[in-house]
Amino acid sequence: MGSKTVDKALTMLRTLPRVSLKNIRDNPGSKMTQKRGRGQHGGDYHGAGNKGSGQRQNYMRLGYETGNRPFYLRFGFEPYYERHHLRRQYPPVSLLQLQTMVDTDRIDISKPIDLTTICNTGLYRIFPDQHQFGINLTDEGADTFQAKVNIEVQWASELVVAAVERAGGVITTAYYDMHSLQCMINPTKFFERGIPIPRRMIPPTDAAEYYADPSKRGYLADPEKVSEERLVLSQKYGYNLPVIEKDPDYEMLTERKDPRQIFFGLNPGWVVNLKDKVILKPLDEELLQYYNS
Repeated sequence: MGSKTVDKALTMLRTLPRVSLKNIRDNPGSKMTQKRGRGQHGGDYHGAGNKGSGQRQNYMRLGYETGNRPFYLRFGFEPYYERHHLRRQYPPVSLLQLQTMVDTDRIDISKPIDLTTICNTGLYRIFPDQHQFGINLTDEGADTFQAKVNIEVQWASELVVAAVERAGGVITTAYYDMHSLQCMINPTKFFERGIPIPRRMIPPTDAAEYYADPSKRGYLADPEKVSEERLVLSQKYGYNLPVIEKDPDYEMLTERKDPRQIFFGLNPGWVVNLKDKVILKPLDEELLQYYNS
């Protein structure tokens, strides 16, 4: 009986395949699969990757996606302005930063200051493709601002205007279209293209009112009304208004751009040749009429 069983087992082994990793299996019933709980406390197991039933919907509060500080405090943003500024942003530069640029000789106050001058310091950048249209001069450091400057910005509050004029300076708010901004933020790159300097476009209808307002020191405002507003503002804030006409830097303080002009000293239609260091001016009557209109 025993020999027959052995012979039968050997016969089975001869017909079965060789043992390998492909055909080995666990014995039936050796593993117990964990069943999902269906009762009141069926999911209370606090293992790795499994939260308790009381934590499954513990979502983070709105605004705290970045950690313990909400995103509106963690990340800065550009404020939205009234009226036409709902579609435009103006990265800020404070009066304190401007005074520091002057004190560290990054800005020459013997010449007019505009967006190109501040971008050339390397401390300020704007991105026109992100709907940024220029400088917002903020009032931080208004009490200590002492530089006598002729500055042109795109947005300024009443306190900023008072701080600049109290120090004997002049401030103007001016609009630049997107194409003009591309020329101003990197003049060297623009001049290397060898194309004429374009005309600055007039502000759109929703911005024309701001840049024609003498109280905002708009570049399209009447100069006589601007002088009246300078006196009114000095009386409001209680400082003696410096007389620009008697200032030794009168020519620098009164230098302003034409509404169609982008760069100081360079008119629309001119071509700046950096290689030969020459300026090419148009002579054709049609070109002169186009760029001077």
